[in-house]
Amino acid sequence: MENFNHILLFRTDIKSEEDKQALQPLLDKNKNIEQWNVDLDDEDYVLRIVSYSLKHDDIIEMVQDHGYSCCELT
Repeated sequence: MENFNHILLFRTDIKSEEDKQALQPLLDKNKNIEQWNVDLDDEDYVLRIVSYSLKHDDIIEMVQDHGYSCCELT
């Protein structure tokens, strides 16, 4: 069975393409983030991060410091 611990999922309030673009430089420049996306069609506006070194708390702090709500999706 494959280990998916490197895929981190979050409920956010990143509700628009503009919100997504506002966070893009932050997430793109972080060398510990392999991939990321936000599902703008999902009611939880799910942020999906692929990272082999970052933890949920790292991402939550990073996103919240930029004015968006972010919590681990369990």
